[in-house]
Amino acid sequence: LVVRTLTLRAALLVATAGSAALGATATATHQLAMTVWTFLAFVLDALAIAAQAITGRSLGAGDVAGTRAATTKMLRWGVGAGVVTGIGLAAVAPVLGVPFTPDPAVRDLLVPVLLVAAVFQPVAGVVFVLDGVLIGAGDGRYLAAGGLVVLAVFAPLAWLAVGTGSLVWLWVAFGVAFMGGRAVVLVHRERGDAWLRVGG
Repeated sequence: LVVRTLTLRAALLVATAGSAALGATATATHQLAMTVWTFLAFVLDALAIAAQAITGRSLGAGDVAGTRAATTKMLRWGVGAGVVTGIGLAAVAPVLGVPFTPDPAVRDLLVPVLLVAAVFQPVAGVVFVLDGVLIGAGDGRYLAAGGLVVLAVFAPLAWLAVGTGSLVWLWVAFGVAFMGGRAVVLVHRERGDAWLRVGG
C-alpha cells in the first residue's frame, strides 16, 4: 500500500505543479478547489472504510457470495453518494468562493473548476468504494501496480492540459485520466475473481 499511496501523492503533486505553471490566479483557484475536493473525499471515504471492514470480514469467513453482494450494494451507495455530493457542489459552486477569497478572478475561475469536480463525484464514489474493497481483500500489490499505470497516463495528459493555458482543462484531465483511470483499473479488478482470496 505504500507504493499505492506514493502514486496518489505524486498525481496530486503533478496537478499542483501544473496549476503553478498557469500562474498565481490558477494556483490559488486550484488550492481552493482541491480543498473542497478533499473535504468531499473525506465524506466518501466513510464508504471506503466500511467497504474495507466488510470485505475483510466476509472474505475472512470464506463468504465469496456475500462479498460479491456487499460490493454490489456498496457500489450503489458510492454512486448515489457521489451524485448527491456532485449535485450539492454544483449548486453552491457559484457562491462557494465568496467566503474564501476577495479576488474576483479567483472566484470566477473557481466556478467552472468546481463544476468539473462536481461531474466526477459519482466516479469518485466508485473509486473510493472499490479502493476500500480491494484494501480489505489484501490486494495491495494490484493497487500499487494500478496506481503506477494511472500515474503514467495522468502525468502527460496533465501537462498537455497545462499547454492549453486553462486550469479547467487541467481539472478535466484530473477527472478523466486520474479519477477515471482509477475507476477503470478498480472495476476491471472487481469484475474478476483474483482478489477474492478467502480465509485470511
